[in-house]
Amino acid sequence: MIDELKELRKRCLRISSVGRDGNLQSVFSSMEIIWTLYNRVMNWSKEIARSPERDYFILSKGQSTMALTAVLAQKGLFPTEELMTFGQLKSRFSMQADRTKLPEGGIENSAGSLGHGFPMATGMALAHKIRGMDNRFYVLAGDGEMNEGTMWEAALLASSKKLDNLCLIVDDNDSIGRMIDMGSLADKLRAFGFAVDACDGHDVYALTDKIQLLKEISEREKVPSCLIAKTQRGYGSRTLMTDRSWFHRYPKDDELEILSAEVDAF
Repeated sequence: MIDELKELRKRCLRISSVGRDGNLQSVFSSMEIIWTLYNRVMNWSKEIARSPERDYFILSKGQSTMALTAVLAQKGLFPTEELMTFGQLKSRFSMQADRTKLPEGGIENSAGSLGHGFPMATGMALAHKIRGMDNRFYVLAGDGEMNEGTMWEAALLASSKKLDNLCLIVDDNDSIGRMIDMGSLADKLRAFGFAVDACDGHDVYALTDKIQLLKEISEREKVPSCLIAKTQRGYGSRTLMTDRSWFHRYPKDDELEILSAEVDAF
């Protein structure tokens, strides 16, 4: 598992280098969360990627698109080699997810402006609830994204409609801490009627256990749930974890070699 996650991070480094774009600090902070959902939590595989009975993953935090596509390639949805077209003319892969370019499924929502994925997932979860379906909706948002008013409007609706099939996961890497004091996200979401818990967002076992626990509480109490996943920007590379200049950079050839070696040694 550890080697698998390292390979995914190194693949993202190569993709970013080839495409000359990327938000690697954000990609690295969310890798364990996305990997855990697809490998240990969700009812999802390439064979049912278009089935209405699958579990849904909504990437509200669009800057982690590269991590999502790397995991989807690992799951066999499309050839890994195709990711090396990232950022090129007519490529299906770019900085923000585009659901129209993957007819085979896997990308549930097009990303870009923050604050939209969670509201979309809330509407989808409500529609499936009305139809009497049992599948679940998992949403990944960033802590900075929780500064968007649409996120809290969606939270109000999710709570009032008792959407126990909806789980919001916040990649809390303190990306907004230097700009605004958000206070306790956990307390705020509890006040909105959510079942809330927190864990180390880089611990696959803790993520799995907490998501399952929240599912049980959510279904018992008929409320939506939220997991605050405490993470570090750039986790897995010493340079990406400490150098703020990597907020939105791609590695050049010499940097690619250094960063890849750091991932191996981490």
